[in-house]
Amino acid sequence: MNQSGEIVILQGVDHYRVMEAMSEGMRIILSYRGEPYSPNYVQGISGAAFRMAGICPCAPTCSNIMEPAALARLFGYEAESWSLKGSGLPGERESGVVLARVKHEIRSGKPVLLWHAFTTAEWDVVCGFDGEKEIFYGRGSYAGTDAGVYASAAENRALTCMDICPALGAVFVGEKVGEYDAVRAERDALIEAVRHARVVKKENATDGSWVFLEGIQCYQRWAREFREDEQRKRTAGDSYCIGIYRSTRRAAAEFLRELVYKYESAAVDLRRGQQLFERETELLDRCAQFLGWETPESADAERNGKVANLLEQASEAYADGIEALETALTKM
Repeated sequence: MNQSGEIVILQGVDHYRVMEAMSEGMRIILSYRGEPYSPNYVQGISGAAFRMAGICPCAPTCSNIMEPAALARLFGYEAESWSLKGSGLPGERESGVVLARVKHEIRSGKPVLLWHAFTTAEWDVVCGFDGEKEIFYGRGSYAGTDAGVYASAAENRALTCMDICPALGAVFVGEKVGEYDAVRAERDALIEAVRHARVVKKENATDGSWVFLEGIQCYQRWAREFREDEQRKRTAGDSYCIGIYRSTRRAAAEFLRELVYKYESAAVDLRRGQQLFERETELLDRCAQFLGWETPESADAERNGKVANLLEQASEAYADGIEALETALTKM
């Protein structure tokens, strides 16, 4: 069969187990390459499990401690990031060159991360293509989540994100050339979780513009907005963030459960952190019934009061969980 009619689809590529845009796709690729780490563990190591930012539609992709290529390198792999021409980012290549490399990698048995392949402005996993139809197949955080059915989209879909964000392009994972230092990575992840949670910024810029907040301060503003404004509407940022953060925080609790059995001296505090993040997750799950994508966007004073109560409690659980991590660090 000539190359234009070529069809290559890698079988057995895992689907997203965590609804998260920056790290779970790389976990899937590394898992396919033989790495044994759980989705919860990779969420913890990458830092995604403990993030809280915005609140806005871009928060889950704009608040992170490492890009996907850096996560691959952390686990000992070579990794390259190629952006698409017009993105204004380093490593720009013509789209045809990038797409040809994606197909080459898949022929070699290596799934690829491609920005905006199946979802909207997120990293997706491409693990197959149909040359004649010019289609890519793969996984996204909310596309191709059925274990037996891959998502599909036009191979040039990655170019269509330009009116939303830069075309970040693709991440290619090469050979394993180093060893993963688990103890260092685990400690670094907890240190960053504490640092991030306690970032404090001036909430009102000198020009009155909105400020991107992080950690506890962001959480508190989110709750306060619903408490103080009965006419506040449910926005896309609310829906996207509640979907992401209720998933990543569940992973945070499970990540800590794994560490409890590894760090006996800090087990009590790690278990307390696990329980607090479980509590936070429960509250965010309850909050989702008011802020999910399927809920009305219109202002609702009664709903806003309920949301404020839940977010206030969730922010307290998050803050207490971070305090438990800080104590655990002194004993690890």
